[in-house]
Amino acid sequence: MTELLVKVQNVGKTYTRGEVQEIALVTATCSVKPGDRIALVGPSGSGKSTLLHLMGGLDQPTSGNISWPGLGTRETLRPQKISFIFQMQSLLPPLTVVENVELPLLLGYVEATKARKNALETLNRMRLNNLAEKLPEELSGGQAQRVAVARALACRPQLILADEPTGQLDHLTAQHLFDVLLDSLEGFDTALVIATHDQAVAERMKTIWQMQHGVLEVEGC
Repeated sequence: MTELLVKVQNVGKTYTRGEVQEIALVTATCSVKPGDRIALVGPSGSGKSTLLHLMGGLDQPTSGNISWPGLGTRETLRPQKISFIFQMQSLLPPLTVVENVELPLLLGYVEATKARKNALETLNRMRLNNLAEKLPEELSGGQAQRVAVARALACRPQLILADEPTGQLDHLTAQHLFDVLLDSLEGFDTALVIATHDQAVAERMKTIWQMQHGVLEVEGC
């Protein structure tokens, strides 16, 4: 039996701001296994980003339980076992493209020469090697997101969590970015969970989860 990467059981999340409590996630029960391709869909404010952050260990639930049977403890998830791709520009401005891509490897204590080699190989595989020495400010929006994908892939994670990665791109650029992401994962057991408003993106995934008013609807969970 394949060991689950993530197991989410009756998880809820409430944020307290002063005297105000904001329920971001009412309840979610789900699991992710190696090789999964999951689209998380639902309107803005439905809890998609909150769920991804909890699954990736960026935040902790108010109720319920999250475990990572196939990955280890929350403290050991990043930067190499789980990678994130965000909607907004997430490259570090002072660093070149190759330095941005190798950064998670260096933070994971990969030797500098090997980190640079892996970063360059990933950029070459994604046909971004011509951008290696450019700064983020010199890139188009589509190029910057492709570099963000390269950064997520460089450490060969077991799970990628993508939060509206095509949300700021036009339709053609968004489709190209998604093509690059799926092609790069071909032949690997890396699982992908992507929150998206783009129906064309969602329909290309094997599984679709629906979020409504902070409640996750997953068949079989």
